[in-house]
Amino acid sequence: MKSKVLITVLLAVSLLLTACGGAEEQDETPTQDMTTLEVPVTGLTATIEVTATESLTETPTAEATATESASTQVSTVGTATELTVMVNNEGTPAFLVDGQGRALYIFTKDTPNTSACMDDCAVDWPPVLVTGTPTAGEGVDSALLGTLTRADGQMQATYNRWPLYYSDDDVTPGDTNGQGVDGEWFLISPTGEPIQV
Repeated sequence: MKSKVLITVLLAVSLLLTACGGAEEQDETPTQDMTTLEVPVTGLTATIEVTATESLTETPTAEATATESASTQVSTVGTATELTVMVNNEGTPAFLVDGQGRALYIFTKDTPNTSACMDDCAVDWPPVLVTGTPTAGEGVDSALLGTLTRADGQMQATYNRWPLYYSDDDVTPGDTNGQGVDGEWFLISPTGEPIQV
């Protein structure tokens, strides 16, 4: 009698596991939920605990997808890199740009080889961070290129001892939206002087 009960119980468990087999084939992370089933077996009742699975995998929302996409398009402005300083001669007067054509600015509140632009200021005016001494392009005086160590330990490029910055308002290479802002931010000339015109 016991062997019949055992066989019947095993068959019942096997059927339940087969029915749930489709859930195991899915590539999802399951959570377990214990369910008790009562199976009548020739005048007896065998109690079986069956583990059911429920998927916790959620379909990404459009908002999450957009956020992930945006995170892959983060600008490299403000990150330490090798720097080549060049001259933009398209306007008058000529001014300094980086190797991608992004305008370089100076802050008149700075003192030689010392940046006064920190915290929120450095968000709007990202310092030009470098991993080594900048390289001079054509028309740039290599003797005027240098670096300083900021308060946070990062290395910032300088020209004629002026700490160099980007403007957060410049969207594409060639933009000069930071020129003259607050009467303190200016493009810098190849001779190392602020362009205050």
